[in-house]
Amino acid sequence: MLPSADSLKELSRMVQISLVCMLLLMQSGKTPSGRPIDGVRRVSDTSCQPFTAPQESNPPSKITGVWANDGGDKVTQDELRSTNCVENLTGSIINRTWNGATIQLYGARNEMVSFNLVLEAKHAPAKNVSVTFDTLTSSDQTSTIRSIPAATKDGVFSWVDRPIELFYTRYLQIKGLSTFGYNARIDQQVPIRLQASTTRWKDRPDHDKFYPDILVPLELTPSFMIEQGANQSIWADIYIPKSAPPGLYTGTVQVSEEGVVTRSVPVSLQVYGFSLPDQPSAKAMVVYQASAINASYYGSTYVQPESLPAPIRDKYFQLAHRHRIALIGDSGSCSIGDYVCPEDVARLDGSTFTAAKGYDGPGAGVGQDVWSIGTYQTWHWRNGITSASMRQHSDAWVKWFSEHLPTTDYFLYLWDEPAPKDLKTVEQWAGWVKNNPGIGSRLKTFSTVRLPEARTSIPSLTIAAQFADFVDVHDTAGVAAAYRESQSLYAYNGTRPAVGSFTIEDDGIALRQLAWAQHKLGVNRWMYWMLNGSTSFTNANTWGQIYLPGDPSLGDFGGTNGEATLVYPGTTSADKANSYGVNAPFASVRLKAWRRGIQDVDYITMAAAIDPEGVKALVNQMVPKALWEVGAADQNDPTWVVAGITWPVDPDVWEAARAQLAAIIDGTAGGKSVRTSKRPR
Repeated sequence: MLPSADSLKELSRMVQISLVCMLLLMQSGKTPSGRPIDGVRRVSDTSCQPFTAPQESNPPSKITGVWANDGGDKVTQDELRSTNCVENLTGSIINRTWNGATIQLYGARNEMVSFNLVLEAKHAPAKNVSVTFDTLTSSDQTSTIRSIPAATKDGVFSWVDRPIELFYTRYLQIKGLSTFGYNARIDQQVPIRLQASTTRWKDRPDHDKFYPDILVPLELTPSFMIEQGANQSIWADIYIPKSAPPGLYTGTVQVSEEGVVTRSVPVSLQVYGFSLPDQPSAKAMVVYQASAINASYYGSTYVQPESLPAPIRDKYFQLAHRHRIALIGDSGSCSIGDYVCPEDVARLDGSTFTAAKGYDGPGAGVGQDVWSIGTYQTWHWRNGITSASMRQHSDAWVKWFSEHLPTTDYFLYLWDEPAPKDLKTVEQWAGWVKNNPGIGSRLKTFSTVRLPEARTSIPSLTIAAQFADFVDVHDTAGVAAAYRESQSLYAYNGTRPAVGSFTIEDDGIALRQLAWAQHKLGVNRWMYWMLNGSTSFTNANTWGQIYLPGDPSLGDFGGTNGEATLVYPGTTSADKANSYGVNAPFASVRLKAWRRGIQDVDYITMAAAIDPEGVKALVNQMVPKALWEVGAADQNDPTWVVAGITWPVDPDVWEAARAQLAAIIDGTAGGKSVRTSKRPR
């Protein structure tokens, strides 16, 4: 039977629609399957408004585009989003921080807020570029948030009277996928900007691109050049003092080329009428390595005790404190005594975090709230241990803390990742502590071990920390709930799709999401295994062995990008070309993302006290599945989790959620829910 005239008309209409859709997809930068070409999309003229001041009011400039975001969208160094009017898979040019003309921020008192300014130079190098921004003034002109200049190079690490900081961003090339943090052979677990459109490494959108990570105080790089066809990011941190009156504050970022101001970018900051607490609700701790500090600054992993660089270590603790995390590790100066080293006492009683030591910011005058005895089972009485020696030393530790630091949460690090054959020994040691007839029974015991194993084989253990690839095997959820009730539930490290990972190439919101997941599932404290495991300023791969030649699909595969490294040393004795000669570390973009998430959880906690059901719904909306909620496809082989992540990768969605929480706390909530992410996952 021949088709009717109406059928032919309908078929013709469908073909026309298909052709139009195909054309629109091609114009938008997508393949017919919907996958963006080269990871970018063209945007319409109405949504893309590159910032350009009137030519008649500015000297000629080589900078062709200026825009900003909140830092949760990583801008690789080759991107010219504003100049070319394109957007990436994880963020837009126009966003909640940048309306096309103004940087718009909001935050509570005692909070750190940030923005990332992107300067583009398409046609020619922009030379001798400098950026200044040091003052925000309230609308009634009665209050300011202002930074004074640093008097010396090391003065950039004194935060007294310096609430506004600018950082020059350095980049690291992603030459291959990481082996740790996600399963690189399961494409939906790979970060969206590196997911494959074919089986070739070169076809992954962000293959071999330079990712932002190292944040050097701008005073150490006061002028710089932007290469032709590249951009340069300048990161800004603003600490909102506890004393700041609520209201609108404004200021200006000035960009100069060859000594002449060519761009003036307005900044507005809305300060809320509430404050974040000094002790964060989402508690986190990171292991730091004293020997790595010695190697960077002194050229040797061992330094004579009287020469140990305690002031340098203080700066590591201060930087961590400003990012709301605690450090654990062995400082090396009194490891054979049943007491905390004097220099570490200052970090626990808060005196390290005072103006006298150059500190201001979150938690000023407040000590970190946790201490690990013998991190990675280095406690000095471990060899030849007996029940009597365990009793003696546990009594001594509890007595010392009771007399000197009674509010500090402390524990004995019994064993790191014990093998099945060692579980019986760990239980014996934990039992000796638990059954101590003296005060030593109050000493908490800690091990990184899977929860089901801890519950069945080490019932005397006080704190079990499970690697953050939780899957629903052997009732992990039930065991976790029981641990929260009777003991302490910790988690450590991070891997997709359970939580965001610590890899450089993961989405900019990855560690922000981790803190939300920690809150959602009631993890008492999060641990990351290393703060300063690498000193490289030129190699993204910091852990593992790369298998060369490169994998045709995965690139230089075998290592992990950024693993064990959240800060970079200010002095590198073995790499003079990349040494800044300052006695303090530099933060990474990832460390700041984690702080953003930790601060978000303070918002969640405060808002939940007002509207518990509404906040719970919001958290579930933002993080539908995490940790053991993800589940394993094969209960007999839980390592092969094939699911992708469930949370949005668009930073604007996370910022909208924070704004909604702020409205609940401030009493201005309008009942609107966070919009669904338009970004692919």
